[in-house]
This record gives sequence, structure tokens and C-alpha cells, in this order.
Amino acid sequence: MDLIVDGVIQAFHLLVSGDPEVIQITLLSLKISGAATLISTCIGVLAGTVIALIRFPGRSVIVTLVNTGMGLPPVVVGLFVTILIWRSGPLGSIGLLYTPAGMVIAQTIIAAPIITGITLSAMQHLPGRLRLQILALGATRRQMVWLLMKEARLPLLTGVMAGFGGVISEIGASMMVGGNIKGYTRVLTTATVMETGKGNFAIAIALGVILLILALAVNFILTAIQQRK
Repeated sequence: MDLIVDGVIQAFHLLVSGDPEVIQITLLSLKISGAATLISTCIGVLAGTVIALIRFPGRSVIVTLVNTGMGLPPVVVGLFVTILIWRSGPLGSIGLLYTPAGMVIAQTIIAAPIITGITLSAMQHLPGRLRLQILALGATRRQMVWLLMKEARLPLLTGVMAGFGGVISEIGASMMVGGNIKGYTRVLTTATVMETGKGNFAIAIALGVILLILALAVNFILTAIQQRK
């Protein structure tokens, strides 16, 4: 019990004093996960909308793959990406192994199916007559899609938040693809595991507290927007 109390006290001092290493790790985590979420949002919202609004052969198979991808284990993604960008792999010549860019790719693969699946569900649950009403008012198909996305904006925002939450908290892919290199690819989750293994509970608890704060902040923003509606 004393170990936990001492760890919390030391973690508080690290956070208040603005420990440079903790700040650097936090900012890098936000940078990598933020970039992955942004890319995944562009891919997921577009893909989910297309799948929801257009009927085509093999659609059910794609929907099944998307739903499966929503629960894709990060360690499997990490293994797949590592093999692709390994020096002797298909994309090894690009030099993405143990780099932030490689981590962004891995996290994008994790978040994109989540955002796609939630977007698909949100667009499918809109009233079927809404499309016909919009077209009847003289809107083009592009305008119709835009209006439908505006109508489903809260579920779409939920998808973005879920995607961000999934990548900011994952460790398997980040550890395998990034290598947990100090000052370069070390993020909140990988650093927490490493510091815990070394017995540096103060830093580990501080990093864990920051993760919790980020999760609370994301949920606070979503709740505030929902309450405004």
C-alpha cells in the first residue's frame, strides 16, 4: 500500500513540475494518435458512407470484414505492419520500421475499421425516406450525402472518439512497430509498461494518470456536444 501511495505522490510532483520526459512522451502520443485518427476519419467516414448508401455485389462480405476489423487485435496489426516494413519485407526500402510514421500506419489500420463500422451503422439507421425527401427538394446526390452526414454527425463524432480512444490506449502495435525508442517512438502506453517493469512506479503512475485525463477529456467533449443538441 505504501508503494502505491508513494508512487501517486511522486507522480503528482512529476506532473506539477512539468517533467520534460513526461511532457515529450505525452506530446508524441498525441501527435501520432492524432494523425492516425485524422487519416482514419477521412478513410472511415467515406468508406462507411459509400457502403451504407450504395448496393453492390459482395457488400455483405465487406460489411462482415469491417465488423471483424472493429475488433482487430493490435498485436496482430503490429505483426502485419512489422513484416511489411521490415528491412527485407515488401516495403522495407522505405525505412518506416521503428519510426513515428510506421506507428501512424499501424494505428490507422486499427482505427479505420472502428470509424468505418460506426459510420456505416449511423448512416444505415437514418430514415429511409429522408434520402427521397432531400432529392425531391432538388438536391444533387452530393448534397444529399452531405446532408445525411450532417444528420448523423453525432454518431460520426462518436466513431471518431472511439477510434482515437482505441489507438491512444493500444500498446501491442506501437511496441512492435515503433520499438519504444526514447525520445523518438516512446509513447504513453509503451513507456508505462517499460517503467513498470523497471520498478519506476512514479513515472508509470504519472503516465497512467495522463492517459486517464485524455480519456476523460475526450468523453467530456463528446458529452458536451451531445447535451448542446
